[in-house]
Amino acid sequence: MPLYTYRGSDGPRGLELRKTVRERHLAHLRGLSEAGRVRFGGPLIDAEGNPCGSLVILEADDLAGAKRIAESDPYLVEGVFEKVEVLETKGVLP
Repeated sequence: MPLYTYRGSDGPRGLELRKTVRERHLAHLRGLSEAGRVRFGGPLIDAEGNPCGSLVILEADDLAGAKRIAESDPYLVEGVFEKVEVLETKGVLP
């Protein structure tokens, strides 16, 4: 199954909203994670040490499926993320 990345970039209220939406964000990804389809997931950290976005690397059937997952993430729906970018990857290493 192909790997995809989605990068969520926080909006102006991202840091403030993260705390209230975090559990729904994690629940959104939990089933995929339990199925072994999330290869990496975690916050992106700015120069001050604060979360400023998130990066998720996951298996999906196709690009459209990966986009559906990213676009239904509560962090995007509730305004933590200003936008998400979803890309297919091509493994070269290791």
